[in-house]
Amino acid sequence: MTCPTYWTSVPGPLGPLLLTAAPTGELTSLSVPGQKGGRVVRDDWRRDPGPFRQAEEQLAAYFAGELKEFRLAWRTEGTAFREKVWAALDDIPYGSTTTYGEIAARIGAPRAAVRAVGGAIGANPLLVVRPCHRVIGADGTLTGYAGGLDRKLRLLTHEGVLPAQGLSDGSHSHQPTGSE
Repeated sequence: MTCPTYWTSVPGPLGPLLLTAAPTGELTSLSVPGQKGGRVVRDDWRRDPGPFRQAEEQLAAYFAGELKEFRLAWRTEGTAFREKVWAALDDIPYGSTTTYGEIAARIGAPRAAVRAVGGAIGANPLLVVRPCHRVIGADGTLTGYAGGLDRKLRLLTHEGVLPAQGLSDGSHSHQPTGSE
């Protein structure tokens, strides 16, 4: 017998957020509509908002500008390489950015592994909570985001990395605030 996956949907400024959890209550994914590789509700999942109360509260506080660091129990499953990359995401401070090359260096991967790092970041199952939106191209461009570049722009603007007027000019480039 397999353990059930619990799920709920939470409204948010990025669209309805689909959250899943293990039976023990750890958050296992957070997806947005249309996300590349995002999860979709399956027939054998159980809808139950109970395991998600903390996540809902913290997401609401984050989007209200009152929370800068999530403190949630989560459990992800990936290769050892992906887990190292995902753990490195946890160290990117609110309101700053880093590059794919810096993530590679942080985990001890060679510079040639930047594409593999990008693939692992693109497979991050915990959007927003694990801040993959804070990773940008070495030249400062907002490259790639499984949830869509428009959402990446909105998140970085929300965190103060981009000026609010950056949304209206259609620009996908900025001067990063993090170290390169």
